[in-house]
Amino acid sequence: MKDNNQKKLMDAYWKKNLSYLAILLTIWFLVSYGAGILFADVLNTIRIGGFKLGFWFAQQGSIYIFVVLIFVYVWLMNKLDKEFDVDEK
Repeated sequence: MKDNNQKKLMDAYWKKNLSYLAILLTIWFLVSYGAGILFADVLNTIRIGGFKLGFWFAQQGSIYIFVVLIFVYVWLMNKLDKEFDVDEK
């Protein structure tokens, strides 16, 4: 009985982890492929600091977003580990 409950708990943990990954990877795709390629012409009409926004996303912006996504994932996973009591104490 205990193993069955533990398995259900770990399945819920894994399911939530996959949902976090799906959301973060979607953001990653939208920023890198969408902002850098698909919407580049539209974004290039906007200038920030003299640079076209589409160009900025393709060259630097997507990298900054990726680093932020890494920190967000770490924060989310630490929170999830505590929620499911699988964190390192």
